Amino acid sequence: MFAIVQAAGWPIWPLLLASIIAVALIIERLVALRRTKVVPGGLLQRAVGEFKRGGNNDKLIDELEQHSPLGRVLAAGLRNVASSREVMKESIEEAGAAVAHELGRYLTTLGTIASISPLMGLFGTVVGMIEIFGSQSPTGSNPMQLAHGISIALYNTGFGLVIAIPSMIFWRHFRALVDGFVVEMEQLAVKLVEYTHGDRK
Repeated sequence: MFAIVQAAGWPIWPLLLASIIAVALIIERLVALRRTKVVPGGLLQRAVGEFKRGGNNDKLIDELEQHSPLGRVLAAGLRNVASSREVMKESIEEAGAAVAHELGRYLTTLGTIASISPLMGLFGTVVGMIEIFGSQSPTGSNPMQLAHGISIALYNTGFGLVIAIPSMIFWRHFRALVDGFVVEMEQLAVKLVEYTHGDRK
């Protein structure tokens, strides 16, 4: 591996840094965007049941806020349950916007890495081509410098694509996952409003 890095020259170092960041972000988002952690099953029914039974609703709301992103949205609605439907919906929308922003955290960075990695690889190719042309002299070409230029060009191009392809796949996967979670939370929030205002049994 070290021999490949040496053969690829100095342009490979920014690509290596980008690959480390991309892997770290992919692992972090895989852990953070699990369904059981974001939209736990049965949370709405349990929250509505406990709320209708009465008791310490402030404690219930605090527990919901700490429970999950969906819990934060439901807690925002329950905190304003005594207000009109419009006020309750507005509070849910505000909490939902904050939760959606939090779920999309780091995705811009991952998308940027997916976009610029081929360009960084292309930059390495240009550096390699400069080395190749630099190997030409009036007395002939320097084979060692020519081979080094070719290796820089090819390794950097290949490595840029190796980083970009998985990064783009995971970026699109995470974006679709977040969009799906947001839609699901919106539907559950509407049900909460209907349950608490007696429109749904």
